[in-house]
Amino acid sequence: MSRSAFLFDLDGTLTETDHLHFEAFNAMLAGFGRSITPEAYAREVQGRANAAIMRDMFPDLPESEHIRLADAKEAAFRTMAESQLQPARGLLDFLALAERRSIGCAVVTNAPRANAEMMLGAIGLGRRFEAIVIGDELPRPKPDPLPYRMGLDLLRADATRSLAFEDSASGVQSAHAAGLFVVGLMTTLCAEALEAAGASLAIADFTDPRLMEVLDARLGGSP
Repeated sequence: MSRSAFLFDLDGTLTETDHLHFEAFNAMLAGFGRSITPEAYAREVQGRANAAIMRDMFPDLPESEHIRLADAKEAAFRTMAESQLQPARGLLDFLALAERRSIGCAVVTNAPRANAEMMLGAIGLGRRFEAIVIGDELPRPKPDPLPYRMGLDLLRADATRSLAFEDSASGVQSAHAAGLFVVGLMTTLCAEALEAAGASLAIADFTDPRLMEVLDARLGGSP
């Protein structure tokens, strides 16, 4: 029998990282005499895979240079992030609830694996998740639904009895297209933007009481 599951994005969902990614991207762009505004970051960068970001930022550079620049940017991000990250508000209690209800949990992210492992370790959740799906390791990352479908398959979970948690438009689109009920975290985007992308509920953090109402309605009430 298929089980229920929670599938979480990582950056901006489990821990707030966008300000650090923003700094790391601007440090990289400064070498080219360029910068990116917060608005352009939210529109063109947030939630997307590095390969697509670099192609758009540097269309005249070869793929090998895209890879080098992305690797350098991610190394700078990890240096800044390792000592600064904290779990999102209410997350630890929410994960404890999932454990009590025997709900499967996975991370589904476009972040490189080195980033994902570092971030989860930094917030004390390195061993908490049954699966970690890395979009760039699949043929199609978010916004394609493949990463979330892979997460469901790994957990042997039913999309109609599961929830996804996302903070970016591309991530919301990915989860929604995979048939999941999507809860949007208003880390960067407003409720209207998350709902326009496909979120059914927008919350500030995991303490929002409406989250429990959704769980009881979709998964059934239990301890």
